[in-house]
Amino acid sequence: MQTVQTTLPKLLLKNAATYGNRVAMRTKHKGIWKEISWQDYAARTQELCCGLVALGMKKGDHASILGENCPEWVFADLAIQSLGGVSVGIYPTNSVEQVRYILDHSQSRFVVVKDQEQADKVLAAREHLPNLTAMLVIDMKGVSRYEDSLIVSYQEVEKLGKEVAQREPAKFQDLVNETQPDDVAFIVYTSGTTGPPKGAMISHRNIIHQVVHTLQPILHFTDQDSLLSYLPLCHIFERNLSMAMPLVFGYVVNFAESIDTVQENIREISPSFFAAVPRILEKLHSSVHIKLQDSSASKKLAFRIGEIIGKKAHVYKMKREPMPFWLLPLYGFAYLVSLRPLREKLGLLDCRCLMSGGAPIAPEVLAFFRHLGITTVEMYGLTETSGGCAGPLHQIKHGSVGQPSKGLEFKLADDGEMLFKGESIFSGYYRDESATAEILHEGWLYTGDVGTLDEDGHLYIIDRKKDIIITSGGKNISPSEIENKLKCSPYIKEAIIIGDGKKYITALIQIDYDNAGNWAQNSRIPYTTYKSLATNPELKKLIHAEISSVNDELAQVEKIKKFMVLEKELDQDDEELTATQKVKRKVITKRFHNEIESMYR
Repeated sequence: MQTVQTTLPKLLLKNAATYGNRVAMRTKHKGIWKEISWQDYAARTQELCCGLVALGMKKGDHASILGENCPEWVFADLAIQSLGGVSVGIYPTNSVEQVRYILDHSQSRFVVVKDQEQADKVLAAREHLPNLTAMLVIDMKGVSRYEDSLIVSYQEVEKLGKEVAQREPAKFQDLVNETQPDDVAFIVYTSGTTGPPKGAMISHRNIIHQVVHTLQPILHFTDQDSLLSYLPLCHIFERNLSMAMPLVFGYVVNFAESIDTVQENIREISPSFFAAVPRILEKLHSSVHIKLQDSSASKKLAFRIGEIIGKKAHVYKMKREPMPFWLLPLYGFAYLVSLRPLREKLGLLDCRCLMSGGAPIAPEVLAFFRHLGITTVEMYGLTETSGGCAGPLHQIKHGSVGQPSKGLEFKLADDGEMLFKGESIFSGYYRDESATAEILHEGWLYTGDVGTLDEDGHLYIIDRKKDIIITSGGKNISPSEIENKLKCSPYIKEAIIIGDGKKYITALIQIDYDNAGNWAQNSRIPYTTYKSLATNPELKKLIHAEISSVNDELAQVEKIKKFMVLEKELDQDDEELTATQKVKRKVITKRFHNEIESMYR
């Protein structure tokens, strides 16, 4: 296998020379999509890089980036890497204390922030950040009146860098030439479901190897593709999609205005590739079924016909086999009257591939999109593997994450834990040798996930090793499998299965406030707040019916005997969810201890 001999900044300069004025990015400004060429991309990165050098940043220094997705986020990422520095992403939803922790732990000397909201977080924590030298602010609105020597305008640093580049035309190229494949390119802080976040060090070799040898054989990107960037850029999932992969393949990245406008932006862009975490796909799935309830009889019939025919057609698509002749005209009819209009409404008309990643998803949700005629894949990966390390190479199997990457060695431990070894395995956790030693043994990465292989070598994820429930009767149960089935209901936003050491399985349920509220209005059930709806007896009957439907699909030992609807929405600010909206099980079981125990009395 060919060894990576380049770096991300070198790929940027290569693309600028190859593609020139061709579009690299689009961002929406005052209602209009503004295009940024590959030449502009490289020029903006060069200006910021030289500006940071003028401010005193040196090779080996760390700099953090805090803000929503935008072109400047990516320019900053590559500018830091270009001078031999290490960039550190911070979730824009993080609290002041979380921002302080990452800036302090990463020993960042510089931080780039998007706006006043993020600048205020840094300023609130600055007395505990002795290493911090400067804060570059992209949008100075509201910040320009602050009198603080830490604050520097992002645009002023670009201007300074432009002057440096004019005086020393070869400086940026020389800096980029000095970057090496084994240099740490960036640090990704894990979401911290079991404690403080850990900083995974990812080298240029790690990330490029993963893109070329794992993602490309599965996703088949070309420079004709386009996608929407809306998931947090500090997460390895979006860092791959919006920064690393476009540098390798040359496709166009479109930045969403915000997480709230994703569906509107998808319809405007109609990307050829759409990547999402399960919660986004669950929301799209449930929204269609909720709207269908209020549709006319003819629309319901058209949807049902499309679903039946699409279900038959997608079996051949998953096997990547041609449809039989008798099915072709039926599928053509269903596509015109049902599937195409629905895809267009979702913004997925031109989508050739939809990818789910970041967490397990119910196979039923993916099947819904496959019935629409979209090739839909679920991939498995970790921050520590620089992203994806398993995916469907040929045939797509229901419930499988595909085959382990050919770019990595793979084996199952005696207890079923999945182990990987290869060039995309991370360099270790920053300033945490003990945590690194726990997960890396003789080059093998111990993922903490339990899986199984079928006769064709397809991988099925059972659950996190630490999350598997062992009942008092000694039965092993995967909670995520049951939880994902429950979340197929449009009325259930989150489900937490309980039962470790218990006689039977119970569930904590968070309702989907929008969909449940719509149901309540249609049913003429009055409510005023989330709590008043969650505690309504009729709502509990609705959730009971949804759970009973899922119980019909489960083995006797897996059936949910009791449940409780939470009277509040789970919140990242309350430390109940991670920045990527994963449930912190330990926090939940401790915080709702009394509610859980009441289900076992």
